[in-house]
Amino acid sequence: MTTYDDRASLADLTSTAERVRRSVESVIEGKPEVVRIALTVLLAEGHLLIEDVPGVGKTMLAKTLAKSIDCSVQRIQFTPDLLPSDITGVSIYDQQRREFEFKPGAIFAQIVIGDEINRASPKTQSALLESMEERQVTTDGQTYELPSPFMVVATQNPVEMEGTYPLPEAQRDRFMARVSVGYPSPAAELQMLDVHGGLSPLDDLQAVAHAHDIIKLIEAVREVYVAEPVRRYIVDLVAATRTHADLRLGASPRATLHLLRAVKASAALSGRDYVLPDDVQALAAPVLAHRLLPTAQAQLNRRTAEQVVADILQRTPVPAAHPQAGHPQSAPPQAAPLHSGQPHAGQPHPLHPQAGPAQPGVRGY
Repeated sequence: MTTYDDRASLADLTSTAERVRRSVESVIEGKPEVVRIALTVLLAEGHLLIEDVPGVGKTMLAKTLAKSIDCSVQRIQFTPDLLPSDITGVSIYDQQRREFEFKPGAIFAQIVIGDEINRASPKTQSALLESMEERQVTTDGQTYELPSPFMVVATQNPVEMEGTYPLPEAQRDRFMARVSVGYPSPAAELQMLDVHGGLSPLDDLQAVAHAHDIIKLIEAVREVYVAEPVRRYIVDLVAATRTHADLRLGASPRATLHLLRAVKASAALSGRDYVLPDDVQALAAPVLAHRLLPTAQAQLNRRTAEQVVADILQRTPVPAAHPQAGHPQSAPPQAAPLHSGQPHAGQPHPLHPQAGPAQPGVRGY
C-alpha cells in the first residue's frame, strides 16, 4: 500500500493536480475556488453538482475538467422525454445470434456530464442512483461495472423552473459537493472577451493527465491522515445539522463520509499528508448545504442552508493543540481555528501522524 512515507507520492499528486488546475483555469476565468472544489471532488471519488443561473459556464466547467484529463467522456442532455435506458443501456435481441446483447448507455464513461439534470423526470433521474453510489449498472438481472475513475458532473439552473423536476433528496445526497460558478469579475470578463471572443476555448485544450494518473492520485488521497479530534469535529458538525432549529432535514451519514473524503483530498492538494480543521471548515458548506432542508419558518425568514452551516461552524468547538503536551484536545467554541502554520523546528504538527500513535481506522475509508 502506498503511504506518504514516500514523499514522492505527495509531490506527484500536487504536480499533476497543478497541471489540471492550470488547464481548467485557462478556460474558466477568475474562479479558482470553484476549480479547486471540482478537483477535490474528483480526487475524493465523488460527484459534483453545479448550480447557477444560465450562461455563467456550468457546462463549460464540466467539459473543461473532462478534456483536461485523458478519460472517456459522455455528455447527457437531460430532457423530459429522456428514458432511464438512455442512461444505463438496453438489451437488444440479436436475430442472427438468437440472444440478447447489452448495449451500454451514456453512463459507461469515466467522466459523465449531465446537463440540466432537473429537466428529466424523477424516474429518469433515479437511473443514476446505483451508478453514483455503487459504480455499477444492473439491468435485466446482470450487473456491469463502470470504468475507473468515475465521476458525474451535473448542472442545473435555479431559475427557469417551468417544466423542471426538483432533484429528490436521495439524488442530491449522492453528490459530494455543490458549487455555484457565479458571475465573473469585470476584469475576468474582459479577459474572456479578449481570449475567447473568436474561437471556442476548448478547441486548443489538450489533456494534461491520464486516467491512470488520476487513479494513482485517488489511492494516495486515501492515505491522508485524519487525527481523532478532526474526525470527531466532522461528526459533531454533521450531527448539529440534525438538531438545528432552522432545519427539518439534516445531513445523512453519507454526508459524514463525503466530508471526510473531501477534506483528505483538500489537504493533499495543499501539499499536506494530514487534515486540519481549516480543511473541514472550508468544505463544510459545499459538502453539506445542498443536503439540508430548511423549515418553513426559516424560508420565510430567508435563511439559506449556507447560513445555517455557517452558524453551526461558529457554535461547534474547534479542535486545537495543547501548546505543551503536543496532543490535540477540544478548544472552547470561541477558540481560533488551528491553521497550517509551521510547527517548531524539528517537531511535527500536532495533527500530523508522527505526532503520536496512529488511531485505528484513521487511514483509508
